Amino acid sequence: MGGLAVAGIRVEYEEAGAGDRTAVVFVHGHPFDRTMWAPQMAAGAGTGPRRKVAPDLRGYGRTTVVPGTTGFGTFARDVAAVLDALGLDRVVVCGLSMGGQIALEFRRLFADRVAGLVLADTFARPDTPRGREERYARADRLEREGMAGYAHEVLDSMVSPANVRGMPEVAAHVRQMMVRTPPLGAAAALRGRAERPDYTELLGAIDVPVLVVVGREDVFTPVSDAEFMHERLPDSRLAVIEGAGHMPNLERPEAFNRELAALLAEVDAREAARGAHPPRM
Repeated sequence: MGGLAVAGIRVEYEEAGAGDRTAVVFVHGHPFDRTMWAPQMAAGAGTGPRRKVAPDLRGYGRTTVVPGTTGFGTFARDVAAVLDALGLDRVVVCGLSMGGQIALEFRRLFADRVAGLVLADTFARPDTPRGREERYARADRLEREGMAGYAHEVLDSMVSPANVRGMPEVAAHVRQMMVRTPPLGAAAALRGRAERPDYTELLGAIDVPVLVVVGREDVFTPVSDAEFMHERLPDSRLAVIEGAGHMPNLERPEAFNRELAALLAEVDAREAARGAHPPRM
């Protein structure tokens, strides 16, 4: 674990691995933190010899909380600043849920830095007017009431009900992440998420390998959302993880890691053919 002073805040992050293969940056979802990527950061995750970085986003985990509204452009620039500080140029960006949308924003802003994408349990379209209203209302509620009530209400949607019962350690981890998230940070992200752009047209311009992955039982971002993106991406593979809900990387880590490893192998071959950029120093 480490900390960096970047973009006017202090970002806490986890780093693992080494090697000259293309690095991976993992972008967590809402309302979680970098620990959601523990099964992917582990040494035996099958990702090969490469650097892996998982930051706490602005307002989450141990990173600085900035109240108000945090737009996706801010999140993406924070991630870029972390990569700059660590000497990493071209990377694979792996994001889940809100993290997947931040990954798309990162690709929009920093296309030349993206060697591959993992879009997990996420969607590209903007919120509906009703969805925007609900996010703003939820943001206000979190600021008033804190995270505990919300965490209790949505646990069975974050993790499939069967896995809440059968994998109590996973359910406890997910609940713990939600409860310890700073309410002001979560609220700021919700307001930013309500105002995010439509990434549908961007999908057709993404010319690197993309893994679109989703839990079969995901109720927040169902398989149809994954299919929508897969159909519009020029170079993508769709993986549906059986027996998982919104967080297949925690509910079925072995299956998720196999899909991730396959994507990384494709990226490695593509980067070798084009001549990989050396890390920034």
